Amino acid sequence: MKGNLEERAVRLGEYIIEHKSTVRDTAAAFGISKSTVHKDLTALLPKLNAGLYQEVRAVLDVNKEERHLRGGEATKQKYMLLHRAAAEQNQ
Repeated sequence: MKGNLEERAVRLGEYIIEHKSTVRDTAAAFGISKSTVHKDLTALLPKLNAGLYQEVRAVLDVNKEERHLRGGEATKQKYMLLHRAAAEQNQ
């Protein structure tokens, strides 16, 4: 089991770097929870492969900086769809 955890942590790290993925997207791609992805990347990966961890950390830091922008865009899209639906109903 321990070998599998270590292998998974490295695979998660490689996936995030390759796809510039968020923790949420990575969790969905691997069929595991966000908490598991985060724990593997922050607790296991630094001990296993410090260089890979530094690359992953850089991607995660960018994601964190952009998080409010993605959230704002999602909210904007939500209300645009609601507005369109209401306009179509009134026609």
